[in-house]
Amino acid sequence: MSHRAITPRTAAPPDRAGTALPKHREETAQGEEPKRNLVPVFTGLVLSVLLAALDQTIVATALPTIVGDLNGLEHLSWVVTAYILAATIGLPVYGKLGDLFGRKSIFIFAIAVFLIGSVLSGLAQNMGQLIGFRALQGLGGGGLMIGAQAILGDLVSPRERGKYMGLIGAAFGLASVGGPLLGGWITDAWSWRWVFYINLPIGAVALAVVVSSLHLPKPKGRRPKLDYAGAGLLALASAALVMLTTWAGTTYAWSSPQILALAVVTLAAGAVFVRVEKRAPEPILPLGLFRSRNFLLPVLVGIAVGIAMFSTISYLPTFLQMVNRATATQSGLMMLPMMGGLLLTSIGTGQLISRTGRYKIYPVLGCAVIIAGLVLLSRISDTTAYSFTALGMLVMGLGLGMLMQNLVLIVQNSVPGRDMGAAISAANYFRQIGASFGIALFGSIFIHRLGNEIAAAPPGAGAALGGDINSLSPAMLRGLPAPAQDFIAAAFGHALPPIFLLSVPVMAVALVLCLFIRETPLSTTSRVSGEADR
Repeated sequence: MSHRAITPRTAAPPDRAGTALPKHREETAQGEEPKRNLVPVFTGLVLSVLLAALDQTIVATALPTIVGDLNGLEHLSWVVTAYILAATIGLPVYGKLGDLFGRKSIFIFAIAVFLIGSVLSGLAQNMGQLIGFRALQGLGGGGLMIGAQAILGDLVSPRERGKYMGLIGAAFGLASVGGPLLGGWITDAWSWRWVFYINLPIGAVALAVVVSSLHLPKPKGRRPKLDYAGAGLLALASAALVMLTTWAGTTYAWSSPQILALAVVTLAAGAVFVRVEKRAPEPILPLGLFRSRNFLLPVLVGIAVGIAMFSTISYLPTFLQMVNRATATQSGLMMLPMMGGLLLTSIGTGQLISRTGRYKIYPVLGCAVIIAGLVLLSRISDTTAYSFTALGMLVMGLGLGMLMQNLVLIVQNSVPGRDMGAAISAANYFRQIGASFGIALFGSIFIHRLGNEIAAAPPGAGAALGGDINSLSPAMLRGLPAPAQDFIAAAFGHALPPIFLLSVPVMAVALVLCLFIRETPLSTTSRVSGEADR
C-alpha cells in the first residue's frame, strides 16, 4: 500500500502572494505545460508519418534510373514490393508491442530501423542489396504510422484529437500523392540515391524531438508473454497475400499454380492464426475488438478506401504520361488537385470535429464524394481536356480527406486504451491489404482491356509496337511514329478510365456501412492525463 500523503483534489495551490488560485486558473496552469510540450512532439509525429508514407511512392519515378544503374530490370517490382511487404507485416506487431512495452521506446526503435534501412538503400551496389535494404526500411516504416497515431491517442483527448488527426491525414495524403513528383525531381536534379538519403535529416529531427520531448507512462505489472506464434502466422499470411496481389494478373495468371498455392497458404495461415489468437494471453490482434461495431465498421470501410484510393493513385500517373504525354515530373504536378482537395477536407473536417464533437457525417459524405470523383474519372479519355481530369481528381481528394483519418479517430475513441495500438494497427493493416488487392485486381483488368485495344491496332501501329504491351513505357512511346503514338494514347484512354468505375460499388457498400457507425460522445480527457489523475 502506498504511504504518500493524499491531498484533497479541491485544494488549490497558493499563488506567489500566498493566496489560493481560483479553480479555473489552477486547471489552466496544469494544462499549459502539456500543451506547450505537445507542439514539438506533434512535429516529430507528423515528420514520421511523412517519412512512412513518402517511401511507399517516392521510389516510383526513380525506378527506371535505378534499374538501369544497377542492371536489374527483372527485379524492378521488388524494390517497391519489399518495402510494402515488410511494412504490412510490421503493422500489427508494432501496435501490440507498443501496448505491452510502452510506445516511446518502440517508436524510437522504428525510426532508427527506418533510417538505417534508408542509408543502406542509398549505398546499395546491386539489386539484391537494394531489395534487402528496402525490406529493412519497410520494417521500420511499418512502425512509424502506427506509433504516431497511437501516441497521439495517448496524448490528446478524443474531442481535441480531430484537428491533430486532420494534420496527420494531410501529411499522409501529401506524401502519397506528392511522392512521385519529389522522386522524379530528386532523380533528375541529384541522384536516385538521394531518394533514400533525403530521409536522414527529416528522420534525425523526428528522432531528436521524440527522444527529448515525448513523455508517456510505461505499462506496469509483470513482463507479458509475447504472442510469437500469432506474429509468425500473421507474417506468413500477410507475405503470401501481398505476393499474391503483387503477382496475380501480371507475373502469373490468376489461375496459375503459383497464385493458387499462395491463396491456399494465405487461407490456411489465416485460419490457424484465428485459432491461436483465441488462446493467446496477449494476442497480436485481439479478436474481441471485432465485436465492437465502431471498430469493425471502420475497418471494413478502410478496406474499401484502400481499394479505391490506391488503385486510383497508382494508375492515374500512367494515364497522364501515356495519354496526356506528360513527363514523370509533370504527371506529379498534374496530380496536385487531388492533393489539394485531400489537404482541404482532412484539415477542415478535423477542425470541425474538435469544435462540434460530431464525426459520423464526414465518413458518410466522404464515401458519397469519392463515388462522384470515381464517376468523373471514369469519363476521361484521350480527347478529354485536362481541366475535366483535374476536376475528377479534386473531387476524389475531397472525399478521401473526409474519410481516412476520421476512420482512425472513430477506432481510437471506441477501444480500451490498453488495446489502442493493436486496434489502430489493425485498421491500417486491413486498409493496406485492400490497397494491395485493389491494385492487383484492377491492374489485371486494365492489362486485359489494353491487350484487346492493342489487338485492334492498324498495320502501321502494330508493326511499330511489335505486339508486346509489357514493354510499353513513356520513353518507348516518344520513340514511335506519330500515328502509332496517337493510337496507343487512344488505347490507354479507352482501356484505363473505366476501371475506376469498379470501385463505385465497393464505395457504395462502404457508404451503407458508415450509416451504422454509432456516434458516441468524444471524451475531453486524454489517456495520459487520465492516468496521471489516478
